[in-house]
Amino acid sequence: MKTTIQINVETLNRLKSFKQHQRESYEEVLNNLLDQAEEDTLTDEEIEEIQIALDEVKRGEVYPIEEVAKESE
Repeated sequence: MKTTIQINVETLNRLKSFKQHQRESYEEVLNNLLDQAEEDTLTDEEIEEIQIALDEVKRGEVYPIEEVAKESE
């Protein structure tokens, strides 16, 4: 099934700038953009890990990079 969507000229020009080659369809362009957006979305687990790390920083539970580097030697 196919459908038509209405977009303004500025949006069309933005879509054109994402084409990887001249004959690429807008269907392909939009799917590539959607795929990329899905990949860039953080999972709930990743968000939780970031929050834990931010809380540790706020509490001062951090180590200088030099100290961490020494421990890994």
